[in-house]
Amino acid sequence: MSGQGFTTKVVHSDRLLNQEHGAVHAPIHNSVPYVFEDAQGLIDVFQGKQAGHVYARSSTPTLEALQYKIKQMDNGVATVLFSCGMSAIVSSFLALLKSGDHLICSIFLFGNTTSLLGTLKGYGIEVTMVDATDIEQVKAAKKVNTRMVFVETIANPATQVCALDEIGDFCESENLVYVIDNTITSSYLFDATTVKASLIVTSLSKYVAGHGNALGGAVTDTGLYNWESYPNIFPAYRHGDSAMWGVTQIKKKGLRDMGGCLSSQSAHLISVGSETMELRMQRQCQNALALAEFLDSHPKVAKVYYPGLKDHAQYSLANRLFKDFGAILSFDLVDEEDCCAMLNKLDIVVSATHLGDNRTLALPVAPTIYHEMGLETRQKMGISESMIRCSIGIENTEDLIEDFRQALV
Repeated sequence: MSGQGFTTKVVHSDRLLNQEHGAVHAPIHNSVPYVFEDAQGLIDVFQGKQAGHVYARSSTPTLEALQYKIKQMDNGVATVLFSCGMSAIVSSFLALLKSGDHLICSIFLFGNTTSLLGTLKGYGIEVTMVDATDIEQVKAAKKVNTRMVFVETIANPATQVCALDEIGDFCESENLVYVIDNTITSSYLFDATTVKASLIVTSLSKYVAGHGNALGGAVTDTGLYNWESYPNIFPAYRHGDSAMWGVTQIKKKGLRDMGGCLSSQSAHLISVGSETMELRMQRQCQNALALAEFLDSHPKVAKVYYPGLKDHAQYSLANRLFKDFGAILSFDLVDEEDCCAMLNKLDIVVSATHLGDNRTLALPVAPTIYHEMGLETRQKMGISESMIRCSIGIENTEDLIEDFRQALV
């Protein structure tokens, strides 16, 4: 199916795994233990000599089907699933980095990820945060002990776009693991293998699932990094196909040891939701651009942050790398306007924290999801104190614009 379109591959993924009774969806397997009539089979699965399921923390047939689907979507060689996106990120960091290692990160990161970086420092992992829209800052941050570079595609909430392709070339030349959080663009809008990503992290809760009813996360190994050269791979995992060493360590030291496992019920919801991702994201991106253009011309809006606007600092880069400009936008009201009062006037738009939902969601950024960061860090991240972030849904475009028009009166 390699030559087929994105949605065609996703919709038929489960069916082509030959589900029992001719089912087109992978069934939900709720069993925690899995029985072996021959005890040697249990031993072989434990030792990685044979494929199979032994315990639901590590895998179930339902999870296996979703892993196959995400691997296809990401154009990777293997995928590991987690209970949420943050579990995927922390498990990858702690499985692959050790005390004394150095990590370079974009300063434009999701608030919880920024908080996590402070935790890593407490474990003896050095972290340098840079403006990753500028490749020279990324290069200047490299040290002898640098092991990894971590960035997001489109930053939440101020929509900066990192120098993704230049960072990929740099990581390749310096033998660094290049980790891209592809949540905001998703694999539909952006194929991270085109910029030489080593690992792709995604919060499946957002655009993949789409309906605000399931948490999940994923890490996909693209097969582009040579794990034989990575010093932190445990000896126990240095056997067999070296392309699988990194993802095996993430699964063993991250998923198994840290326990951030995805349930089969959530995996099923994510899998079904993923079938309409292309259709949803086309409408969401269309709505986001139309709303951004409306807000950009409104007298009560001081600034709009959306990479699809031609005056956005990374418009040309986003236009070149992404299929569309995404469905997140933020804006600042003029000084005398109260953001909470404006949000309370909205009828269609929901005041809630989440991304990628079918419904349009909005919230005041500084006093909520980035409150813990403090003023100085918010300013470094380009977040104003009056910023409102919107996750644009699939409503009719004219209804969305009319809702903002009446709320801005």
